[in-house]
Amino acid sequence: MSLAVQFFEYGPPEVLQLVDVPDPAPGPGQVRLRVRAAGVNPIEWKLRSGMMGSSGQRELPSGLGTELAGAVDELGEGVSGLAVGDQMLGRAVTPAYAELAVCKVDDLVSKPDGISWEVAGGLCIGAQTSYRVLALLNLKPGETLLIHAAAGGVGIFATQVAIARGANVIGTAGAHNQGFLRSIGATPVLYGDGLADRVRAIAPDGVDAVLDCSGRGELPLSIELAGGPERVVTIVSAREAAELGAQFTGGPSARAIDVSGALPEVIELILAGHLEAPIWRAYPLADAAAAQAESEAGHLRGKIVLVP
Repeated sequence: MSLAVQFFEYGPPEVLQLVDVPDPAPGPGQVRLRVRAAGVNPIEWKLRSGMMGSSGQRELPSGLGTELAGAVDELGEGVSGLAVGDQMLGRAVTPAYAELAVCKVDDLVSKPDGISWEVAGGLCIGAQTSYRVLALLNLKPGETLLIHAAAGGVGIFATQVAIARGANVIGTAGAHNQGFLRSIGATPVLYGDGLADRVRAIAPDGVDAVLDCSGRGELPLSIELAGGPERVVTIVSAREAAELGAQFTGGPSARAIDVSGALPEVIELILAGHLEAPIWRAYPLADAAAAQAESEAGHLRGKIVLVP
């Protein structure tokens, strides 16, 4: 038996419990990791709360978590090229809020010694989502990209990857994150009333593309600044995107994007000193409720991770 975080009913963060569960077993083409860190993402507290409706219904009790880093603990049938003890990061097929998790070999990459366990555990979602949205936006060197919530879990990655590819980034954030965005190469602007005027003061002709990582009603303004909905992507507002003609990153109608190059690109940028992946806070598994409550409150700089 090993420990994992589960919920037995939908509700507030307090429904999360740390319980004993049978050890998951890897199948063919899979490995089991002893988890060293697991990222906390908004989709997980949305699932736990029940706000996803029928699309998020799960058989209860249910676990949570997708991205993680850890050491190989057991090999499944047919796995070659990996050994027990190898340090890996990526995506799990069993819940990652746990001491042990099973992963497809193809969903993992090696964790370099120069990246901490906490950072490695929170890389996958931000790296793959930013890689995907930049492909959807067809961003080119020299173009200007507006990112809402640029200091958040995905925004930080998208900002820095876009800059590394030669784009100019205007990032919205609160007052406490303006200096940070400037330090990573973005032009920061305060969100809230008057945002359009502040963006136009920086980019008088508007922007070439917009990424919405906020979901706080910025899509109409984004479409106005981009001159249409074609190059506006949101990672959070599916219904509003459909109503306004903007793109949504997920769901059954989303355009397929190969994200296999995302983690190698982000890891290379981190090791070269061109990308920061700050950890807002690390919580033990027993404090998963507090971690999700803080994630739900928002206004973070970087990722929250759980550390078994």
